Amino acid sequence: MEGIFGSTGVWFLIGAILVWFMQAGFAMVETGFTRAKNAGNIIMKNLMDFCLGTIVFVLLGAGLLMGEDALFGLIGIPNLGVFSDFANYDWSNFFFNLVFCATTATIVSGAMAERTKFLSYCIYSLVISAVVYPIEAHWVWGGGWLTNEIFGVYYVDFAGSSLIHMVGGISSFIGALILGPRWGKYLDKDGNPTLLRKNVKYVRAIPGHNLTVGALGVFILWFCWYGFNGAAAKDMTQLAQILVVTTVATATSTCATMIFTWIKNKKPDVSMTLNGSLAGLVAITAGCANVDVVGAFFIGLVAGVLVDVAVEVIDKKLHVDDPVGAIAVHGCNGLWGTIAVALFSTGINPVVDSETGVVLSAQKGLFYGGGLNMLGTQLIGIVCIAAWTIVCMIALFQILKHTCGVRASRIEEIEGLDKHEHGLPSAYADFVAAPLAAEMLDPEGVPALEGEEIPAEVPMAAQINENKDAKLSKVVILTKQSKFESLKQSLNAIGVTGITVTQVLGCGVQKGAGEYYRGVKVDMDLLPKVKVEVVVSKVPVEEVVAAARKALYTGHIGDGKIFVYDVEDVVRIRTGESGYDALQDPDQT
Repeated sequence: MEGIFGSTGVWFLIGAILVWFMQAGFAMVETGFTRAKNAGNIIMKNLMDFCLGTIVFVLLGAGLLMGEDALFGLIGIPNLGVFSDFANYDWSNFFFNLVFCATTATIVSGAMAERTKFLSYCIYSLVISAVVYPIEAHWVWGGGWLTNEIFGVYYVDFAGSSLIHMVGGISSFIGALILGPRWGKYLDKDGNPTLLRKNVKYVRAIPGHNLTVGALGVFILWFCWYGFNGAAAKDMTQLAQILVVTTVATATSTCATMIFTWIKNKKPDVSMTLNGSLAGLVAITAGCANVDVVGAFFIGLVAGVLVDVAVEVIDKKLHVDDPVGAIAVHGCNGLWGTIAVALFSTGINPVVDSETGVVLSAQKGLFYGGGLNMLGTQLIGIVCIAAWTIVCMIALFQILKHTCGVRASRIEEIEGLDKHEHGLPSAYADFVAAPLAAEMLDPEGVPALEGEEIPAEVPMAAQINENKDAKLSKVVILTKQSKFESLKQSLNAIGVTGITVTQVLGCGVQKGAGEYYRGVKVDMDLLPKVKVEVVVSKVPVEEVVAAARKALYTGHIGDGKIFVYDVEDVVRIRTGESGYDALQDPDQT
């Protein structure tokens, strides 16, 4: 690959740095689209993809990719030029290929999320970075056999739809297939969780825990993709063309996914639309230097629909559990993007002999008068790259399965990999329940703060409860979360200031309202609600109920319920007061 002003150009290296930053984007997408109990594990995997991959790429991968041809262009000759020829080594191409290698490896993390052993994933990352990616990338980017003419034209994958994304998607499919689904993702005819694909009767949606983080990851990836596709541009004109067609394809794909899910599900699917953006980026990657704006539009249009259809087929028909849609986004659209070059290539990026300057091939696609030759060449390359990946990944995951194991235990999966793999209570520490004092302090008791004395014994009631026979009632109100503020103000207006509020899940007789997540109907029997509890004596129960109804009433199903209970007694811990007195404000008595 040659960047602006040669392979040592500043933009070439800036583009490579942007590709490295894509690790952050992938980490955010995968974390946001999965459950919180595995967030730390996913971050760790994305970090180690690059770090472990760097080591083995230095030792072996770089030679296999960039080394002198051997075995008829199938591999490069491994060498340690990175150590032995420090002054003259091609550092620009080394770093460029290193960050692309890391991208290939990290795609699999999302498809195998939430149930993969960390050790097994690290081993996978080492193997794909050391051998699998370098060899197939050598065929096209290292001067291997796919750089020779086939049917009079050359195989085209300018930035990696097949070499990176299709390879990552195939690896994801094989890994997720051998690994099996998350516990509870698929149910048998009796409604019980099953890991056997043949027994699946029902598919459950498992929404990710943080759509905002997932969306941030997509925006990061889109931004960095301008370096991914454009780093190897030969001049400023070509760079601008690449940036434009990349944007057009991605915007079109995003809109296509939104409209398609809107028509299909009656509402536009947010997470799937985000996947639509990524699908457009993947699909345009192979032909970004060869297609025009019209071609980019149709490539994006197909990608936007394809990603949604592929996600549903993989999930509902094949019963392969892919939490983030990596197989559909990278595998299916990497394949489509590579084929699309043969359909929409305009010949604006002809292959030129580097020594003579003679144009060797105009590389026109089928729809631009190029005939079927280019399509045949692309299909040959796709089949060979896919075959190499399939053989390597099946062998690797089967070896891992029968040695150190691939899948975490059921208890580890249910409680979260953060806890069992990394000793991490939660990736969101501020939201973890505080440990009990007995776990944090000396068994002798809680030490006094400076200047504070601890009483020798617990005080009794400050006075005799003269209202011990007053009736105590507990009112429990279940309603929509959006109505809480109105309810709080209404209760406060009638003198109810002591309340307990809990976020809960529940449903009434209507059994909730069905929604869709990534094309799968979400089991909405349990809806998010707010539970407000108050205990009253001085304020009449009827007044509390009336105030609550006035604040919550809309006349529609889902307004909520009010439950009233008798309370036997109430004790204020600090003073020992009980019953009616314990409910009163001590500053007003």
